[in-house]
Amino acid sequence: MLRIGVLGAARIAPAAVLGPAKASAEAEVSAVAARDPERARAFAAKHGIAKTYGDYAELLADPSIDAVYNPLPNGLHGRWTLAALAAGKHVLCEKPFTANASEARDVAKAAHESGLVVMEAFHYRYHPLFQRAVEIVESGELGTLQRIETEMCFPLPRFSDIRYNYELAGGALMDAGCYAVHMARSLGGSEPQVVSAQAKLHSPDIDRAMRAELKFDAGHTAKVTCSMWSSTLLRISARVVGDAGELRILNPASPQIGHRLTVRTGGRRRAERFERRPSYAYQLDAFVAAVQRGTPVLTTPEDSVANMTVIDGIYEASGLPLRHPS
Repeated sequence: MLRIGVLGAARIAPAAVLGPAKASAEAEVSAVAARDPERARAFAAKHGIAKTYGDYAELLADPSIDAVYNPLPNGLHGRWTLAALAAGKHVLCEKPFTANASEARDVAKAAHESGLVVMEAFHYRYHPLFQRAVEIVESGELGTLQRIETEMCFPLPRFSDIRYNYELAGGALMDAGCYAVHMARSLGGSEPQVVSAQAKLHSPDIDRAMRAELKFDAGHTAKVTCSMWSSTLLRISARVVGDAGELRILNPASPQIGHRLTVRTGGRRRAERFERRPSYAYQLDAFVAAVQRGTPVLTTPEDSVANMTVIDGIYEASGLPLRHPS
C-alpha cells in the first residue's frame, strides 16, 4: 500500500484523494496535518484517518508516510513540496503547481535531483475523455489546426475566500485559468506565446476574470477564458477547429458530473461517451503507478514549469503583477 499523508484539512481532499484511496487496493490515506490540531482530529475522525499532526513538518518526519498530497493555498505549494522532497516523500501537488514559473523551476530541479515522483494534480488530464480528445487532435482527423478555445468559468462570490488573496497567490487565472491554459497547451501540441490579455479586477492585484490570446509556432491560435466572478457564471468547455473538422467538449474538467464530446468532419457529426468514474480516481491510479512501478505521468514538473510560464506571461500582458510564494 502507498501510504499518503495530507497537508491541510482542505475542502478538496475528500474528492481528490480520500474517496479514490478508499476505493483503491494500492493506496491509503494514513495521516493528516493541520495548523489547528483540533481541526486535524475532527477531519481525521470524519474520514477515518489513523494519524493526525498539528504541524506539517511533523507529518513529513513520519517514516511510515510514503507520499504527500499538497492542497495548501497556492502560495504555499512550492515551499511544502520542496520540504516533502527533502523528507524523501513523493508528492501529488494541487494546481497551480507554484506561485510562478521561477518557483516552478526550483521545484522541478529538486524533483529531478531527488528521483521522487512529483505530479501536478490536473486530474482531468487522466480521464479517458481528455485522453481521447488529445488522440483525436493528434490523429490529424481535424486537419491542420487553426483555433483552440478553452473556458473555465465558475461563480465564487465569497470574496473572503483565499482564492482572492494576493498574499496567498490568488486570482482567477491561478485557480481557474490554470485549467484553461493547461487544456489549450495539451490540445495545441506545442508551447504557445502570449499575444495579449485583459483582466477584470476584484482588487488592484487580483483578477476575478481573465481572457488571453495565445499563438503557437505552427500558426494556430488559442483563446483562454476564466473567471471566478463575471457575467459568465458557469462555462467549462474546450473547442478545437481545424481545416477539416471541429472538436467540442462540454465539461472536460469533471466529466464524471456530465459531459459531451462531439466531432464534426466531412459533413458528419458523432458523439462519444465515457464512463462516470471520477477523474480523481484516474489521477490517483496514475500517481500510484508512477510511485510503485515507474509509470510515466502526464503532468510532470517540467510540464508544470511550462504551464506557469504561460500564466506568468498572461499576468504580464494584462498589466498585473506576478504571484509570489507566501
